[in-house]
Amino acid sequence: MSSASDPTSASASPAASADLPSGEQLAADLELALRLAHAADAISSERFGAQDLRIDTKPDRTPVTDADQAVERAIRAGIEAERPEDAFLGEEYGTVGEASRQWIVDPIDGTANFLRGAPVWATLIALVIDGVPVLGVVSAPALGKRWWATRGGGGWVSERGGEPRRLAVSAVAELEDASISYNSIQQWDQAGMLEPLVALSRRVWRTRAYGDMWSYMLVAEGVLDVAGEFDLQVYDMAALVPIVEEAGGRFSSVAGEVGPWHGSALATNGLLHEATLEALRA
Repeated sequence: MSSASDPTSASASPAASADLPSGEQLAADLELALRLAHAADAISSERFGAQDLRIDTKPDRTPVTDADQAVERAIRAGIEAERPEDAFLGEEYGTVGEASRQWIVDPIDGTANFLRGAPVWATLIALVIDGVPVLGVVSAPALGKRWWATRGGGGWVSERGGEPRRLAVSAVAELEDASISYNSIQQWDQAGMLEPLVALSRRVWRTRAYGDMWSYMLVAEGVLDVAGEFDLQVYDMAALVPIVEEAGGRFSSVAGEVGPWHGSALATNGLLHEATLEALRA
């Protein structure tokens, strides 16, 4: 890793297709990501609920804790040691290096939950090749769950270190039967999309706001059928994409753009994707 690069550069834009690594290479990358997630869990779990947790406010007015920073430093050190030619993008310390292979990390997705003592937070680790997410790990130690996927290798979940089970999205085919999570009504309002959201809520069976990465993992598990939100960064989404897609779902922006690069997310079981996009456009 060398000089910093802009994550919006051409090397980070979505590609029509990626030169996928061999199955052996991707398996090795996954093994590394899972080891890094295990190390991250040890750091974040020790600081969760700590009386001396240090909380600062970043320039964008979002909170950051010493746990966020320590987790990112640990993951970045692991990548530098074992994948020195790869680029790295983290929420707390930015981008290092320029390469077709880029690791994208959110050390604690759900920092507000973390610092308030709510258990819905996770470390997100993604590997993106030529702008396409090919590996994702979401590790939520306070929930006792970890989800992961590699392109072509399926999506998986393990609970409290137990035997992994394969992920599969739901078979719900009509919006009227769908359970959706909108995550943050304020974000929809600020995006000028509150009226379409309310109209969609009147069509579906059930609405909830589970929040952060959990909504998308529930889509991958088949518990939810649709999840979406605005005001996101690539590190909020990159790890989610392979997991949702390998479970049989679809992931795009709320406008239907492919990938995690467009500032919003819409994940569905696939069967409901076009209908949801159409409803939100209306």
